[in-house]
Amino acid sequence: MLPSELQGRVLIAGAGVSGLGCARLLHTLGAQLTVADDNAEHLAQLPDGVASVSVAQATETVADFDIVVTSPGWRPDSPLLVAAAAAGREVIGDVELAYRLDHAQVFGPARTWLVVTGTNGKTTTTGMLAAIMAADATRTGHRAVAVGNIGVSVFDALADEERVDVLCAELSSFQLHWSSQLTPDVGVLLNLADDHLDWHGGFEDYALSKAKVLTGPIGVVGREDATVLDYAQRLRAEGRLAERVLAFSTGEPSLEEVGILDGRLVSTLGGAQVDVATADGIEPAGHAGLADAAAAAAVALAAGAAPESVAEGLASYHVAGHRGAVVHSAGGIDFIDNSKATNPHAADAALAGLDHVVWVAGGQLKGADIHQLIRDHGAQLKAAVLLGIDRAEIAAALAELAPHVTVDVIDKTEPQAAMHAAVAAAVARAEVGDTVLLAPAAASLDMYEGMGQRGDMFAAAARELALP
Repeated sequence: MLPSELQGRVLIAGAGVSGLGCARLLHTLGAQLTVADDNAEHLAQLPDGVASVSVAQATETVADFDIVVTSPGWRPDSPLLVAAAAAGREVIGDVELAYRLDHAQVFGPARTWLVVTGTNGKTTTTGMLAAIMAADATRTGHRAVAVGNIGVSVFDALADEERVDVLCAELSSFQLHWSSQLTPDVGVLLNLADDHLDWHGGFEDYALSKAKVLTGPIGVVGREDATVLDYAQRLRAEGRLAERVLAFSTGEPSLEEVGILDGRLVSTLGGAQVDVATADGIEPAGHAGLADAAAAAAVALAAGAAPESVAEGLASYHVAGHRGAVVHSAGGIDFIDNSKATNPHAADAALAGLDHVVWVAGGQLKGADIHQLIRDHGAQLKAAVLLGIDRAEIAAALAELAPHVTVDVIDKTEPQAAMHAAVAAAVARAEVGDTVLLAPAAASLDMYEGMGQRGDMFAAAARELALP
């Protein structure tokens, strides 16, 4: 049976991918649905019998509905959502909807929710976690899958004929902003830095949305991130922090922590020190990969996975595209695609441990400050090639804080031509032993369909222009 709040009139804001998924699922469950969208192509994909209205009509009549389900892309200041709040109507997101349906046991006994969030490293950590829990399924019989922003949709996982028992969910700040009842069995907050400030209206809402994952039975924090620890303390003072708080780091683990000791992943969860797995060969290589592995191991062990399952899962995990892979090597120069570094915090992790870098950067900064990144890594940069809408802002910061860095600014705006020119400039600057690193520190949608296309074009241009 549907939860009581979904038994009345339900308004779905938007008929894009998320909205259509919500509509199709709720329609099969017999909910009274209306979908608000102004895109005729989107509305044409709705199931037969589902009512639709324009966004303006929905805004005028929102008080006639009992609850509003919104897509993550709708900002809190959207007129329809502002009107819903003014009318006292609850607004929830798609993942919150899935959680409520699951915990109402609409699809059988409720699943175990393992939730990963943070500014950087979410996808890698979630992928590692899903690999670990899949390895552990041979012992427990509990099937696990990655859901949310990677893997399959949460709705598909819930409705799967072959039951899924464990949801390894990568969730964004948008999805968490629109949640209220979602309570992870184990939640991890990897790190916090400026990102999506335009959507949230400031850092406070962004950070508090992310910190919701620490309010379940078990919370896991990144010990090396002071901002994460500050927000955990705030939750503790408010009485909302998880009763059991664990940590992860890339150093020797303290009590109730997973860390790295003598090249090994080591756990002290529960008090005893346990050797879990080798830290050699973890993908992606470097500090960021080790941190993500420690985080995934901490969540998995807290959820009951065996240490040998952690070792097996990490050994089987291979980094997804655009997250630090070497995509070409020629003439003693490595070309690394970290197009997923869509904010300065992610670029910080990408630059960690590298020297003699020709940095390819730029795009949409989304209000984030680039200065600290350049302060921290300017000495590692040999040259920079900048493209995208905020290229001038990055160039100005480099001139101020790292004047030794040679800067090439690409003014082309056609996507392929711009990347081709950027890589050509990078090749001209690079010498034997250098690394050409695409770590834009900015979003891609000013020129590209997404960070994947940006990374693919970088790799293709490197292979064309940097000949053996």
